[in-house]
Amino acid sequence: MVKLTAIQLSSAADVTTNLAKIEALLAKITSEDNGDGSVKGNAKGSVEHLVVLPECCLYFGGKDSEQLSLANKSARDNYLCVALAQLAKAFKVYLVAGTVPILTASTEKFTNSSCVFSPSGELIGRYDKIHLFDVNVSDNTKSYHESRYTHAGKEISVVNTDFANIGLSVCFDLRFPMLFQKLRANGADIITIPSAFTKVTGKAHWQALLQARAIENQVYIIAAGQEGIHDNGRETWGHSMIINPWGEIEKCLAIGEGYISVDYQNEEITRIRKSMPLTTPLNMLQNK
Repeated sequence: MVKLTAIQLSSAADVTTNLAKIEALLAKITSEDNGDGSVKGNAKGSVEHLVVLPECCLYFGGKDSEQLSLANKSARDNYLCVALAQLAKAFKVYLVAGTVPILTASTEKFTNSSCVFSPSGELIGRYDKIHLFDVNVSDNTKSYHESRYTHAGKEISVVNTDFANIGLSVCFDLRFPMLFQKLRANGADIITIPSAFTKVTGKAHWQALLQARAIENQVYIIAAGQEGIHDNGRETWGHSMIINPWGEIEKCLAIGEGYISVDYQNEEITRIRKSMPLTTPLNMLQNK
């Protein structure tokens, strides 16, 4: 049995506070675990959890320059990553740890990196956000310039596990369907989308884009969002969702902090892909 979970947060500009929130929610999520990998009332045995955190899960609502001061060159030694790895190990979950800032070689910028930890606390995957949020929006913030302190990634990432292949993306990537097509062509069964969508753009486009990416690529989408009004006045949309490969919203948490979970149905992916083949050969995508 495999469970897919998205955690929704209203992260503050304080790492300790956010870590405590995540730990408390992970305790609730895994409360049905007997402690030996089995599920209460489940005679079939073990359960595996894939849990996705929002973008900037450990620090949000402050200045981008403050994110730079939190960054460390090594994902393995970064104390933010170490803390998240410990949580994955403590609660025995696969943890897509939203995003954390990781310092580049120049030390002048950081990557907005989604790190994946195994139930043993091992770093098994990393994706650096490719599409940076440099836009104007009619909200309290008005103008966003993520590239001022953030260095764009260059490579896609698919993490292979025993139960599924997990494609990684982050927030603004959602508007670029080619990225998702490449993740599917590289074997993704599930695509995770840690996000901090603005309230204005989220209300207009969030659900439509999520469902489109699920339908086009016949994958599970786990979209974990920031929600609420943050320390610096920024407003995020929330509406964390888990969407199945047919494009149906299985669970949604519109507002507030919390989590949503569904059972992963691998046979549904197989059935849908066989009945309606949509795969584009990888070599065709690479030539575009």
